[in-house]
Amino acid sequence: MKIWSNSFQHGARIPEEFAFGKYHPENHVQLSSNRNPHLAWSELPQATRSLALIVCDSDVPSKLEDANQEGKIVLGSVPRVDFYHWVLVDLAPSISSIEVGQFSDGITPRGKQDYQAALNTRQGINNYREWLAEDAEMSGDYYGYDGACPVWNDEIIHHYHFTLYATDLEHCPVEEKFTAPDVLKAIKGHILDQTTLIGTYSINPKARLLTDEVEPVLQ
Repeated sequence: MKIWSNSFQHGARIPEEFAFGKYHPENHVQLSSNRNPHLAWSELPQATRSLALIVCDSDVPSKLEDANQEGKIVLGSVPRVDFYHWVLVDLAPSISSIEVGQFSDGITPRGKQDYQAALNTRQGINNYREWLAEDAEMSGDYYGYDGACPVWNDEIIHHYHFTLYATDLEHCPVEEKFTAPDVLKAIKGHILDQTTLIGTYSINPKARLLTDEVEPVLQ
């Protein structure tokens, strides 16, 4: 299997257009366009009956005491955990691409509310449900794609894994309000093949500069 994007190259920075938050010179962060990027794939196993797509940031700090705090920095040595930005199931094997903005075009306060999505697919809930749970204006169930918004004082860049799974299941056996871990559990033993596209992103200007200087393009 192969996966690629016309929106960014493997191992390269994801443009702000596809992020939830972007850098602001005075406020550190501001909301961005939050459009889903273009994705395309090929060389599916012949027995593929449906596809699942999961987007995960593998670099979210596990300790948030210093996150988004003036005069502080989230050190790169802080242990990291996964944050899921998109979970999509029931993609038919006849589908070979997703267009820019087809699933998300802008930020929806309290989250998109429909798990039924384009191309006769279903979308699960991403981790913005937990991240924004204490925000009176933004809390809610966040279905579908919501892009990158790492804490603005994080010392390291974040890596976003767009992983496509080919399965022998016609429909993923999960109910409404499912999450990425639910899908990974449901498709275990049914994965025929998988492929991953990685993009990077940071709001911290110092981390972004580090990306330009030393971050290698993954092969």
